Amino acid sequence: MSRTLNLGIVAHVDAGKTTLTERLLHAAGVIDDIGSVDEGTTKTDTLALERARGITIKAAVVSFELPGVTVNLIDTPGHPDFIAEVERVLSLLDGAVLVISAVEGVQPQTRVLMRALRRLRVPTLLFLNKIDRGGADPDRVMAAIRGRLTDAIVPMGTVAAAGTRAACFTPLRLDESTVIEALADHSDALLAAYVADRPVAAARMRRELAGLTRRAAVHPVYCGSAITGEGVATLMSGLADLLPVGSGDEAAAPEGRVFKIERGPAGERIAYVRLYSGTVHVRQRLPVSGRGEVKPTLISVAERGQWARRSLLRAGEIGRLSGLGEVRIGDTLGEPSRDRRASLRFPPPTMQAVVAPVRRRDDGALRAALARLAEEDPLINVRMDEGGREIAVSLYGEVQKEVIEATLAADFGLAVTFHETTTICIERPVGIGEAVEILNTASNPFQADIGLRIEPGPPDSGVSFRLAVPPQTMPLYIYKNAEGFSQAMEQYIGATLREGRYGWAVTDCVVTMVECGYSVADGPPSRRGPDSTSADFRNLTPMVVMDALEQAGTVVCEPMLRVSIEAPGWATSALLTVLGRLGAAVRGQAVRGELTTVEAGLVTARLRELQRQLPAVTSGEGVLESTFDGYRPVPGEPHVRPRTMADPRNRKEYLLSLTRQGARA
Repeated sequence: MSRTLNLGIVAHVDAGKTTLTERLLHAAGVIDDIGSVDEGTTKTDTLALERARGITIKAAVVSFELPGVTVNLIDTPGHPDFIAEVERVLSLLDGAVLVISAVEGVQPQTRVLMRALRRLRVPTLLFLNKIDRGGADPDRVMAAIRGRLTDAIVPMGTVAAAGTRAACFTPLRLDESTVIEALADHSDALLAAYVADRPVAAARMRRELAGLTRRAAVHPVYCGSAITGEGVATLMSGLADLLPVGSGDEAAAPEGRVFKIERGPAGERIAYVRLYSGTVHVRQRLPVSGRGEVKPTLISVAERGQWARRSLLRAGEIGRLSGLGEVRIGDTLGEPSRDRRASLRFPPPTMQAVVAPVRRRDDGALRAALARLAEEDPLINVRMDEGGREIAVSLYGEVQKEVIEATLAADFGLAVTFHETTTICIERPVGIGEAVEILNTASNPFQADIGLRIEPGPPDSGVSFRLAVPPQTMPLYIYKNAEGFSQAMEQYIGATLREGRYGWAVTDCVVTMVECGYSVADGPPSRRGPDSTSADFRNLTPMVVMDALEQAGTVVCEPMLRVSIEAPGWATSALLTVLGRLGAAVRGQAVRGELTTVEAGLVTARLRELQRQLPAVTSGEGVLESTFDGYRPVPGEPHVRPRTMADPRNRKEYLLSLTRQGARA
């Protein structure tokens, strides 16, 4: 059986990773002609916006064969707005190639990607591309890699005539002293041989290099040109020899992950799945992320640039599965391991923008289209009001607006416009609040008793629900059992908490049900009335939740970022001045050679201003990275967001909205 290597190619925008993908496919005989990014004829960039912008937005999968190894090549996004998509794909990989331009060198996204690869311990080869371009300087870029990325690199050859069309890459023999010297820092045995000037056989050096590369302890560096093909054959040999390949454990229970969803010709969902262990057959029942079971109706596996139908998917392979119902990106088939479960966590989007159809008659179609996109991808969140006032989409970056706009136009025929991007805040309870509504009383228009207590929970704990009422008080004739009632109440409460006292989602709290009751036609006087229905509990819950929130009080919190800025030492003073003006809290500085790295905490809303000013104060040499760093209370007056639903605190408005909803139904 052929072994499988699931390989990712990553790079800063314009470093040439999609061109390298085309060159690898051509060299392996998958395509006859190399596509052009500029002309929009590449194999992997299939979205219209990808072709128009020359950037990769969605991960694409194509395969080719090396001797004894099937390579599933995943072309991943390079733009920083899609780092969530990149990290989602990186967690699936057996190995990666990080492409670096021999002209531009180490660029901002290069550093972000390398940090992600090292954090996830993905075995990685480096490829210095564009050695044939004017201005190419491999030695300078090698020094930058050691200074800005990692010094655990192993040069795999030398470059001659750099910067000309005659540029060539000559591989080093593995027993040469430069290779031994590079590996000696990571192997005591090789260090002893190097110090004693003892020869080391090339076969042993290859084993040592492969072992260290597969443990992500070192990173072999190849050079070449994706345009001319120079150095690509040597890189391909390194893929098979140095990166971890295998067939996986087919005897184990199935475990896989959905990392992409697309629509087929008939609108059906097609899920891309990386299978880590076991086998999956057509019509086999599979648990999905604790949300029931699915049965794939069709399985396809990548073979030489095409998707071929198969009766089963084997461990280590990537397949396209149809018939998985409402499965979402990030869902797991089977039970994920602890490491893979942790890799599924992504920071929340911290920005939003209101989107509107160009043609007013398309409002309903736009809502349906955005709802479908949000159902498929948990990294997309759509907030819609019931009165038709606005639709807001959460964002990780500005380019995502272009992606959503292009997707709506291409897939749904909808033209849209976006308003200005704003920050997404949250609300947290500051105290304990409790509210109760009893049936057959003047303040309660519904046939139900509900009492809820809301109290603060630990930071980043989300919303927890607890049931503290006896089963005999629950309307089990509606919900069948206590578990079903608990799940329904948790759903009603969660829906209400999407908009708190100031319009933001309420989180980091514990909600406990302390009172419950229902009415029956032949019950005692206090309980007598029309039989309670699920609508009574669903409609009464928001009133009780908001009353309890009013008692508890909430504070609006804004998202924070941890920013890391690498800049020339001479620019440090000016940089600190800019950070001070933006209200950033400097947390530390570190000097490495001629560069200074400044770490600081910054309000997300001020990131764009920092990005705007950074080039001027660092003469374009500053590199900025930012990561989500939690929330902090907004100083002064809380930011208020308009509600999309009727406010249950205004009983008249709330009941009128329920009447309108009933009329529409």
